[in-house]
Amino acid sequence: MSGVEATAPGSGGGAGEATRASSEGARVDGMDHFLGKEHGRPGFTADVEPALRITPGTGERIGFETSDAVYAELHEHRDLSRLSVPINPVTGPVFVEGAQPGDALAVTVHEIRLVAHGWSVALPGSGALQHVMGDEMFTRRVPIDDEGVHVTDRHVFAPRPMIGCMGTAPATGENSTIMPAYAQGGNMDVTENRVGSTVYLPVMVEGAYLSIGDVHAIMAEGESSFVAIEAEGTAVVSIDLVKGMGLRAPRIETADDWIFVGLGDPVQESIRRGYEDAFSFLVDDHGWTRGDAYAVLSAVGHSRLGGPTGSGAPDPLHPFDAVGAVTLHRVPKSVL
Repeated sequence: MSGVEATAPGSGGGAGEATRASSEGARVDGMDHFLGKEHGRPGFTADVEPALRITPGTGERIGFETSDAVYAELHEHRDLSRLSVPINPVTGPVFVEGAQPGDALAVTVHEIRLVAHGWSVALPGSGALQHVMGDEMFTRRVPIDDEGVHVTDRHVFAPRPMIGCMGTAPATGENSTIMPAYAQGGNMDVTENRVGSTVYLPVMVEGAYLSIGDVHAIMAEGESSFVAIEAEGTAVVSIDLVKGMGLRAPRIETADDWIFVGLGDPVQESIRRGYEDAFSFLVDDHGWTRGDAYAVLSAVGHSRLGGPTGSGAPDPLHPFDAVGAVTLHRVPKSVL
């Protein structure tokens, strides 16, 4: 299970054992700092005391433990009105010394450690399959072991863990951890936010206030269910600071590609903005001519839909109906 530790509660060496670990002192289970899920919050904001302060660029590894408590309660009660915990809490925030508005955080994902089970859930009124699933809530506890993720009795898939929620704080107020996705990140639900990737996020306030949550054991691109196979876990990351990067939306660096996140309403606006950021990356950052950038993007600059959360705040009466779109636009590193 490359890049993943799937550990049963109480077993040695796993995320559960480190839950109460201090952020001070010696490395704990490969982490320099560990933030337990008790630091989970239902929003991205700078109006709270940071859970941790770090100096960027040191290579120190920070573990963000995420929670699956909401899915356990839904599985027990099958009733949103009986929830006692927030949906999609994010762990943090982390104050990054020296981070100022106009900078960017570069968050590199080193590990995503899973526990022994995940969840498949259908929330009435949410996701692309809401009309065929009907009004009754569906829940399934999904075992995770050395064989893989047991989605059904017949279908066992190798885990492809990723992080659904990663973001910095807005300049004022609080951003949702459910929907939409924001310029500062948030619940983007893109499969590329995984082990080996570096996610670049705009800084809007001093210290950035980074938070992380919503680990998935495996998720199809686009997340038709709006929930996918959610799982408690620990995301282990390091943080660098890029001064004056001036991003208007997140971008993701993988081993092979640069990926530009488009946010807009309608979807055509999201696509335009994502391609404009890719174009600027080639022309302004790499010195290409406008003609070369235009021609290469038309040849190999692929785009597709991102996560299902949209780019605009939903109608309060329809909180799971997406407004706008998240799109992804890919520039192969091989052309640079």
